[in-house]
Amino acid sequence: MIITNLIFFLASLLVLIKFAGHAIKYSSHLAKILRFPEFIVSFFIIALISVLPEATVSIMSSFNGEPELGLGTLLGSNIVDLTLVFGIVAFFASKGIKVKSKILGDNFFYLIILLFPLILGFDGRFSRLDGLILVLLGSLFFVKIYKDNRRFHKTVHHRKKQPFLKILFFLILSFVIILLSAFLTVKFAVNFAHDAKLPAILIGITILAMGTCLPELIFSIRAVRKNHDSLALGDIMGTVITDASIILGLIALISPFDCNSYNLYITGTAMFLAGLLTTIFMKSEKSINKKEGVLLILFYLLFVVIAFYINNLFGIK
Repeated sequence: MIITNLIFFLASLLVLIKFAGHAIKYSSHLAKILRFPEFIVSFFIIALISVLPEATVSIMSSFNGEPELGLGTLLGSNIVDLTLVFGIVAFFASKGIKVKSKILGDNFFYLIILLFPLILGFDGRFSRLDGLILVLLGSLFFVKIYKDNRRFHKTVHHRKKQPFLKILFFLILSFVIILLSAFLTVKFAVNFAHDAKLPAILIGITILAMGTCLPELIFSIRAVRKNHDSLALGDIMGTVITDASIILGLIALISPFDCNSYNLYITGTAMFLAGLLTTIFMKSEKSINKKEGVLLILFYLLFVVIAFYINNLFGIK
């Protein structure tokens, strides 16, 4: 059984990597047709597809009367994206993840949005008003990104309508396959880990923590390897902002909920600090280099240690 799970794990991972390459190709073609920077195509389209795993888990948990589970999934996956994913991707980029100056201009607003879940949940409750504020903030950020880059947009001629629709279809299809293969990769990895008698905590902080972020991780690695750094940045940053604002806001709108203050303080503060750290790195040399990638990975490991220590100290569930 252990060999079977290993074989299926490797097969799923190969499919994931293969279609990540296809998604990059179609994203680049789409950017050229629309006359948009690759960052914008990735931020608006790819990130909204990448967010589906944690969005589905979070929204369904809200419908099932467990919205706090959704909160943990969203904030936790954001921390993984801002630390582990950025850190690992930096290792695969030849000269670090290059950041264009146009992307840096929105970082202040970006950090404000990452801080808002902590502010709104400070009283231990997310109301429908809180949810509405988060959805509006996220929507405003998307509008701002679009308006700031509209000068790059030119009208698509009618003769390009068919190639546009065809490429958009194959881009979405590629990411659907990426999501399915990511789900299967995590499933067989967990089965393999159980068969190998690995500790549950090790499975949790490695396989499951990376699980919902696997699509953007593989996509971003392939993107930087092909010198499409803006695609990687757009995917990761777009996923984080969507989770922290629009998806969390929808959860509160569907079902207002009380949350554990300690858990929110830990995860919310860690998410904001991770966002601040990546912003500092981006502005320093307009890139995230390998040394900074190591620091981001260490930040995640420190977060895990602190979270487990505080949870055990206060007996938080």
